Amino acid sequence: MRDLRYAICDTRCAMEERLQKILARAGFGARRVCEDLIRQGRVTVNGEVARLGQKADPQRDRIEVDGRPIRLPREYTYIALHKPPGVLSDEGDGTGRRPTVLDLVKHPARLFPVGRLDLRSEGLVLLTDDGDLALRLTHPRFGHEKEYHVLVEGCPTEETLEKWSRGVELDGKPTAPAQVSVLRREKEGTKERTWLRVVLWEGRKRQIRRTAALLGHPVVRLIRVRIGPVRLSDLPPGKWRPLTPAEIRALKGGHG
Repeated sequence: MRDLRYAICDTRCAMEERLQKILARAGFGARRVCEDLIRQGRVTVNGEVARLGQKADPQRDRIEVDGRPIRLPREYTYIALHKPPGVLSDEGDGTGRRPTVLDLVKHPARLFPVGRLDLRSEGLVLLTDDGDLALRLTHPRFGHEKEYHVLVEGCPTEETLEKWSRGVELDGKPTAPAQVSVLRREKEGTKERTWLRVVLWEGRKRQIRRTAALLGHPVVRLIRVRIGPVRLSDLPPGKWRPLTPAEIRALKGGHG
């Protein structure tokens, strides 16, 4: 009898997983967002307020957020969106004063955006209800490249591009090395501008804009054209498409 009791316990423990991981799978955002929900006391397990680091079995335990039971999707949704300028890439502040990427994607799944583009920037944004994939895409250790086409004022010299590639200091900390190269130059009257290709492996807040300004070449336009294996291609602004099975496999494989 004792061995049977231990066997049942072992089986249950094997089915348990950390609560923030379960919430991420249920579409409440990346794991850090889910950890905040737990810290704020908004999550309960079997009627008791959950604690950070707690484990649960979603098949046996009643897990609620703000008093509502969570639902784990049977299949995840993965979407590529072309975010236009002036659209928020997060879920907004709830006032509805500015459109968000979620306003552009009418889908029954509980989606959330992965990573951000600032209000003035445009280009590729991924949306999903898969919290594990969101972690892979936002954490530098998984090595997903993010590629941008950036129009800057003036004509950066080779020395400036080399400095940008090596990394500059932002907020007292050097940026990681990047790939920076010239795509083409434009001239309108006496005004000169340059399109650059920039590839990053990290994503600090407004990193490209701040770096370009620091080096004396403010950004005029910024377009994200690729995240890992997923390319913006000819997807029109404001439109979206589901990711292909090959893109999903490549993203989950961690190679970009």
